[in-house]
Amino acid sequence: MPSRPSRSSLFAAAFVRLPDGWSGSEVDLESVEIADDLGDAVQEALGLSGDELALLCVEVEDEWFALVRYEDEAEPRAFLSDAHAAAGDPLGELFNELAGVVVPDKDADVGVRPAGDFELLRDLGVSAEELLELSMEEGVLPADTLSVIAEKLSFADEFDRLR
Repeated sequence: MPSRPSRSSLFAAAFVRLPDGWSGSEVDLESVEIADDLGDAVQEALGLSGDELALLCVEVEDEWFALVRYEDEAEPRAFLSDAHAAAGDPLGELFNELAGVVVPDKDADVGVRPAGDFELLRDLGVSAEELLELSMEEGVLPADTLSVIAEKLSFADEFDRLR
């Protein structure tokens, strides 16, 4: 099994929506082995009580990013900017699993393949079409796309502080 991305090539932070804005914290994904561990890591990093809206933002090696939405007792909702690129990495495979994605052939050249819940951020101001467009914009790094999303959702200051 391939090794996890090095710490320098992995950015993971979670953001919780509070009555007066968003608050964020870095998330340690080193010990994550199964999809449920992702939620536990977010809950621990943010000190959640369980009924808040939280977003996990992960960027790996300037190749792909993932967003996971946790809210109340609902199942987490996930989006990947490129499920095919994520498939070669154990962490990416967890995100693919969480998003319900099966990548048939890692070696096939299928180009960028966003996957998962495209409606994940609609009620927060980013439509499915916009999320897809941002994910597939040529020449834009995943970190830059996450910055744009953070700006649109009004947690850019927290995002930049952690980045």
